[in-house]
Amino acid sequence: MARIAVSGASGRMGKMLIEAVVQSEDLELAAALCPESDAAVGLDAGAFMGKTTGVEISADPGVLQTCDVLIDFTRPAGTLAYLDACVQYKTGMVIGTTGFDAAGIAAIERASQLVPIVFAPNMSVGVNAAFKLIETAAKLLAGYDCEIVEMHHKHKVDAPSGTALEMGRRVALARGQNFDDVALLSRQGHTGERKPGTIGFAALRGGDVVGDHTVVFASTGERIEISHKSGSRAGYAQGSLEAARFILKRNKGLYNMSDVLGLS
Repeated sequence: MARIAVSGASGRMGKMLIEAVVQSEDLELAAALCPESDAAVGLDAGAFMGKTTGVEISADPGVLQTCDVLIDFTRPAGTLAYLDACVQYKTGMVIGTTGFDAAGIAAIERASQLVPIVFAPNMSVGVNAAFKLIETAAKLLAGYDCEIVEMHHKHKVDAPSGTALEMGRRVALARGQNFDDVALLSRQGHTGERKPGTIGFAALRGGDVVGDHTVVFASTGERIEISHKSGSRAGYAQGSLEAARFILKRNKGLYNMSDVLGLS
C-alpha cells in the first residue's frame, strides 16, 4: 500500500484527509504533521473520529522519509518548510494550499524538478470540470463582461480564493489575454465605468461556508452564470487522494488536477 502523510492534521481539511485515507483500500496513513505549538502533537491521528490509527501526530518533518506522498493543505510558510523535507527524502507532494507569492511558486517549480508535485488551487473533481466549462464559455462569450464572485468561511486568510483566481486565469487564457493586465481584484471608491475586457472579482467571507464560486458572463439583456458550491470538504479530500495515486506513477514534474483527471 502507498504510504501517505497528511500535514495540518488538526485542521478541518487535515481531519477530512486523514479520514479519507484511513477509509481507502489502497492507501495507508503513515504520518500526520502539525506545528510544534499545536496541542494535537502527540495524539493519535484518528483520535478526533474515535479510532486508533497507530500514527502519532508529529512536529518532525523527518517522519516524511518513510512516506511516498505528503498531502498538504496548510499555509504557504508551512508548505514551503515541508517542501524542503519532501525534496530531501524524495517524497512526492500534493499541494492544495493557496496564497503563495511569486517566490513561493518558484520554489515549488524548482522542487518539481526533483520530486513529483501536484499543485492545484482546488482538488475537487467538480471544480475542475467547471474550469473546462468556463474556458468554453469564455471563448463563446468573448464580448461579454466577466465577473467572478466567491464566498468562504470567516477563517479563510487569503482573498480572492485560489480557485477564483484560477477561474479568472482560465477566462483570460481562453480569450488570449494576459491575466495580470485584465484582472481587477477589488473595487473601491469612484471607479468610473467598467473597462471592456477586464475580469472583476468579489470576495465574501462569513460563517462556515466551505466554498462557493460563480463566474458571471453579462451582456445587454442576458446573463450566464457557471457556479460550483461545496457543501463539505469531502470532494477536496477525494480529489487529493486521486492526485496522490497519480503521483505514485511519476518520478518528478509539476502537475495540476487537469493532468490528474485527464482534462488537459
